[in-house]
Amino acid sequence: MGPQDDEEGDSEALFSIRTHAPGPEGRLPLTSELLANSPSGDLFGMSQNAGMGWQPSKLMGKQVLILSTQGGIRDENGAPVALGYHTGHWEIGLLTRAAAEEIARFGGVPFAGAVSDPCDGRTQGTTGMFDSLPYRNDAAIVLRRLIRSLPTRRAVIGVATCDKGLPAMLLALASMRDLPVVLVPGGVTLPPTSSEDAGKVQTIGARYAAGELSLEDAADLGCRACASPGGGCQFLGTAATSQVVAEALGLTVPHAALAPSGQPVWLELARQSARAAMVLERRGIRASDIVTEAAIANAMAVHAAFGGSTNLLLHIPAIAHAAGVRVPTVEDWSSVNRRVPRLVSVLPNGPVHHPTVRVFLAGGVPEVMLHLRRLGGILDESAITATGRTWKETLDWWERSTRRQRMREQLLALDGIDPDTVILSPEHAAKRGLTSTVTFPTGNLAPEGAVVKSTAIDPSVVDPDGVYRHTGPVKVFTTERAAIAAIKTGTVQPGDIMALIGRGPAGTGMEETYQLTSALKHVSYGKHVALLTDARFSGVSTGACIGHIGPEALAGGPVGKLRDGDLVRIEIDCRRLTGTLDFIGEAGREGALAPEEGAAVLAGRTPHPGLAPDPALPDDTRLWAALQAVSGGTWRGSVYDVERILQVLDAGRRALGL
Repeated sequence: MGPQDDEEGDSEALFSIRTHAPGPEGRLPLTSELLANSPSGDLFGMSQNAGMGWQPSKLMGKQVLILSTQGGIRDENGAPVALGYHTGHWEIGLLTRAAAEEIARFGGVPFAGAVSDPCDGRTQGTTGMFDSLPYRNDAAIVLRRLIRSLPTRRAVIGVATCDKGLPAMLLALASMRDLPVVLVPGGVTLPPTSSEDAGKVQTIGARYAAGELSLEDAADLGCRACASPGGGCQFLGTAATSQVVAEALGLTVPHAALAPSGQPVWLELARQSARAAMVLERRGIRASDIVTEAAIANAMAVHAAFGGSTNLLLHIPAIAHAAGVRVPTVEDWSSVNRRVPRLVSVLPNGPVHHPTVRVFLAGGVPEVMLHLRRLGGILDESAITATGRTWKETLDWWERSTRRQRMREQLLALDGIDPDTVILSPEHAAKRGLTSTVTFPTGNLAPEGAVVKSTAIDPSVVDPDGVYRHTGPVKVFTTERAAIAAIKTGTVQPGDIMALIGRGPAGTGMEETYQLTSALKHVSYGKHVALLTDARFSGVSTGACIGHIGPEALAGGPVGKLRDGDLVRIEIDCRRLTGTLDFIGEAGREGALAPEEGAAVLAGRTPHPGLAPDPALPDDTRLWAALQAVSGGTWRGSVYDVERILQVLDAGRRALGL
């Protein structure tokens, strides 16, 4: 359909065309000094600003850049004109507007830009997942370029919500070491009054195939899962955990993470953040003053206390790298998780599956940090927050604040929930059996280590001594499609160990395999099946699912040499946070091998015959995989370490005689 097809119906208005205009009224607030000494870009920028309609007399206000991950097009009444990728970026234009209006109210000049983000839920089980983790680095690069491309900005506010857009924004803000920066979390969506949350609803296909859900129920539950139009999912997945970590880093105003999207308290957080950015600018407090080694340690402690997503093991090291501070190691993570008790009862970890909005009303991050400081020796309260105050000052205020009291009263009044049963004291948490968050097993299948969200293993399959023990035959899969088909068709049986290999960075861009882990959680026999993979998991994943196995199969990792029927032994001590993952025998062979003997057998094998990079892997992701591998791989956060990359390129050029 082109212009020639409806020429006869053209409106006369189409031909009402102007070829010049008078331009804005007024005069630029120029001085002799500006004209003599300013770069032409600064001067032309003023012309552009006036051309866009800003009053020329107000152009000398301090410029604040607001960057967001806005997606979709909303009408003024909230109706969709064009859909976004997900609810997490659908409403945040309201936050950017509220922040911009507040900046202007105080005499500043707001600018806004956006780098939208994908949805890991939407790409589960598809080739879209091959771009998920690499997107984070790409978006961070573009966000940094946008910040630098407005040389006159005096501060930066980032607005983001979900799995990759928010970590990308955190990387960008942390790397702007000489600028004042503030992060506005995009909040959470509400749970349906009577339906399933957005995590469980992603298993309707697996449950229907297993005969555990009717077509009618699947259609009904699927329709109502996202009960309000904005915000990240209702569970403590990667989106919610990233918001929590952003606040623990000090990059937000207090009690910002997990606010219900679209509601007055959520909008007020944007206005508070705008005021905070202007205070930071006036006081000369920069990103490097906030994102310190102490801030990283605080974020790791709060992550452990919340029982957060294992994806943050990729993102927090990357934030540290961006900030130029020490990058935490696996040993650091292990130490933190041994020292810090889990205190939050929330989806998906439990023991009670409260949605994240209840965690917000129970007090959110500052409430958890109050408990941690009472333990002593965990938090560094001298670290600075986006308000310019220390955590000590912030927590002193929170403990006696009216806001804290009123929010907690609201939770009891609205949902009949005692806030102390959502965010528990260490003593209460211990009595309820809440265990620490993650364990890092090693063994002859994972010489460089692996990750399991051990707190989410079903307690009914954990022995009385707190150890999960599972020895069973392996069923090997080299594609996620084959693995999920095996669950849906009943090929995988209780007692099996699924091994999904070749899905790490080099194979798929380290795809997220929540499609599998959620299916195993919600089919009736799933707790009796374990999963091993060199891919990663969603933060909402639960069960005996072991990922991030290193080295990855396509880098010569022993996990890539497994065959169907091999015997594997898994032991995860959920209390001491230790674990092993060992090949101990071949199909048809009697007697278990010692781990050292198993390692020797694996060393003598060739890789699995089906092992290969996914044929649909984009070149963009292949490049990402190579660059992050040179930079230290997933255990250093899948970052781009420019110095390392340049060294390798230089060595390669010399070796090739180029």
